Amino acid sequence: MKFLVDNALSPRVADVLNEAGHDAVHVRSRGLHAATDPHLFQLAAAEGRTILSADTDFGALLAFRRETKPSVVLFRGRAPRRPDRQAVLLLANLPIIGAELDRGAIVTIYETRLRIRRLPIGAE
Repeated sequence: MKFLVDNALSPRVADVLNEAGHDAVHVRSRGLHAATDPHLFQLAAAEGRTILSADTDFGALLAFRRETKPSVVLFRGRAPRRPDRQAVLLLANLPIIGAELDRGAIVTIYETRLRIRRLPIGAE
């Protein structure tokens, strides 16, 4: 899968995902550390990337946009804060959430559970 790792997460998350065979870029590696959320949405959608973040604003913006792409994965609650652990948790759950991300979804990863909401929000 292809991922765009937001500034709210460490570049190490992208490194671990790349080591696992995925295509992951961190916004800093593209010089986008100060980019607006709408700009990141456009970039991720254009490149077919899923945004990874801990920033809850992404969910609210997706609900407002009423679009199906890009998908977003949010690390919330008691989800691990260490980058290596975040990446491992995502990788462990990709078999469960991968198809949903391909279709368009917001996936919230907590330490012991997942929440999946298909996009666009409110269309269900």
